[in-house]
Amino acid sequence: MHIDLTPEQRAIDTGVREICAQFDDQYWTDCETHLRFPEEYYRAMADGGWLGITMPEEVGGSALGVTEAAIMMHAATSSNGGYSAASAIHINLFGPHAIVVHATDEQKKRWLEPLVKGEEKACFGVTEPDAGLDTTSIRTVADRVQGGYMVRGRKMWTSTGQVADRIMLLTRTTPKADCRRPTDGMTLFYTPLDRNKIEVRRIHKMGRNAVDSNAVFIDGLFVPEADRVGEEGRGFHYLLDSLNPERILVGIEAIGVGRDALGRAARYARERVVFGRPIGQNQGIQHPLAEAWAFLESAYWMCLRAAWLYDNGRAAGAEANAAKFLAGRAAFDACTKAVLTHGGMGYAQEYQVERLFRESLLPRIAPVTEQLILSFIAERVLDLPKSY
Repeated sequence: MHIDLTPEQRAIDTGVREICAQFDDQYWTDCETHLRFPEEYYRAMADGGWLGITMPEEVGGSALGVTEAAIMMHAATSSNGGYSAASAIHINLFGPHAIVVHATDEQKKRWLEPLVKGEEKACFGVTEPDAGLDTTSIRTVADRVQGGYMVRGRKMWTSTGQVADRIMLLTRTTPKADCRRPTDGMTLFYTPLDRNKIEVRRIHKMGRNAVDSNAVFIDGLFVPEADRVGEEGRGFHYLLDSLNPERILVGIEAIGVGRDALGRAARYARERVVFGRPIGQNQGIQHPLAEAWAFLESAYWMCLRAAWLYDNGRAAGAEANAAKFLAGRAAFDACTKAVLTHGGMGYAQEYQVERLFRESLLPRIAPVTEQLILSFIAERVLDLPKSY
């Protein structure tokens, strides 16, 4: 068994880091402070061809796997930008997967080429305020009308909605009570974000403020039938194709955040002199940081293990969920220890670890909670009875 990155995968890591090196701490602080989308970074990643890393070659992509996408996103988050760097481009990697698998050739060309070129941005309208992770209980409705559908409803935590041109929208076309299974009767659309019919209201949040999150209100949005992905009523099943890649990517992005924080803490510990010696000479500083490294390293390889399984057509549900779980905890632990290593200066924006600490809470609660992950593993791996 050989566990290492290939030369091609190392080249991905190097190439992404070279672009990210153009955007320093001050750039990300300014974007965070002014609630400004990192447009220059987004443009640089698009020009470098990275937005299409998992997209088919016929629409301008590289047709690479989740493993390569994970390596790319780890490089992005560990190079100053944190989750703002990840979230600015994240949807290009997992969001359009339903389009890649289930859309027509005409739809793929019309929708994916602008995404790959960075000419259009997309947002993801699935989560709702009253449904949360119980996706089968969404209330956004798409009623049949001549030539298409009329949509009304609400979405929550829709990232990049302030700058998006299109929205991936999950709706109910058949009431849940009328379906044989609760996962039936939902339909997926990819359509222009018409701001005359859609209000996008920014949510002020704890961190990752360079990339907006929003409450979305839809009132009388007409969606042509040509903007429906696949068959009516099969939308939920199409989204399942992207769940494991999303968990893997969120996990390895968290590792990048944690490793950036850990690197900053180690540098500070080498340079900060107290009582005539660097604080990093004290085991009280060394041991927590060394422990954080061990947790991050183990979670990193779990992420790549899950990505390898997915790319090779193997069952990856348990590993993808475990990877996200372990990575979220390891990143939070590393960022917490980084702040504590800096002492009082860890609370100051100047050293950046407070920003990374705030962002490190995100992968512990999104896109799926730790509790649901543990319930999934208990049921599917340990063969225990379903608890909810």
